[in-house]
Amino acid sequence: MLAIRVHQFGGPEQLQSEELPLPEPGAGQVRLKIELAGVNFIDIYHRTGRYGGDLPFIPGVEGGGVVDAVGEGVTTVQPGDRVTYPLTRGSYAQYALVSADNLVKLPAEVELATAVTFMVQGLTAHYLALSSYPLQPGDTALVHAAAGGVGLLLVQIAKQRGARVIGTVSTPEKAALAQAAGADEIILYTKTDFVAETKRLTDGRGVDVIYDGVGETTFLPGLDCLRPRGYMVLYGQSSGDVAPFNPQILNAKGSLFLTRPSLGHYLLNRTELQQRADDLFSWLAEGKLTVRIDQTFPLSEAAAAHRCLENRQSKGKLLLATGS
Repeated sequence: MLAIRVHQFGGPEQLQSEELPLPEPGAGQVRLKIELAGVNFIDIYHRTGRYGGDLPFIPGVEGGGVVDAVGEGVTTVQPGDRVTYPLTRGSYAQYALVSADNLVKLPAEVELATAVTFMVQGLTAHYLALSSYPLQPGDTALVHAAAGGVGLLLVQIAKQRGARVIGTVSTPEKAALAQAAGADEIILYTKTDFVAETKRLTDGRGVDVIYDGVGETTFLPGLDCLRPRGYMVLYGQSSGDVAPFNPQILNAKGSLFLTRPSLGHYLLNRTELQQRADDLFSWLAEGKLTVRIDQTFPLSEAAAAHRCLENRQSKGKLLLATGS
């Protein structure tokens, strides 16, 4: 099978195409014939070694396709089922081994590309808006990178929850996408100071919550955008890691709350995974949620997909097609 492997940490050039033997599923596992793999910032963190880990490895933490074979004890799926999954590394390949408990069956009416998009970015947007800071009607949320894969879904879910959404973006084109998703106000941060503009848009009060997947360049300034006892939800660091800081800053700026969540801690069991996925599929069927897929690259061009994401050129989801 064709797979992408990383033999040493580094830039996109470390994503090497290789032919590998077909893996055999063990007890509780499924061999999935991958058709589409999602590209996410966590893949970049894995590639660069930010999270450490053993070498070599096959990157990619979400994928979808058809069950090809099942291991001992698997009864929840069978060969031929259409499924997708989050948070199992190894999706940049034509076949992958996945725990049966981590699979989500696709409703007949849901396209595979949509389902794969929902697995990391959709589930992330879900837990951010419903769990890490559960939005209530009348809340005001600041969403950084509002035209990105997570951002576009988060804006839509936040509006469903009755929140007012202020989104930050880098270009007029991205501003149009965020507005189309439902954002009430857009801040073009390349031309306008987002702190000053957020304060102006909230009459000096500040927002109830900031959903920040950018990190280094937005975190500390963002603390000045929050109301007293507001919430900073730092769920990523696409611009770099946030430097260590004195927690007394949270007190000085209004007894603020800070959380650094990750998707895995909001999918602690199969029930939680299925409930969140069911919500997403239901909203899709009801027309309350739409997915924007920006580009689909061949598996062999994984490096180009990483460059696109790292350079903030993406306007929605990036996928890899395995050609299997």
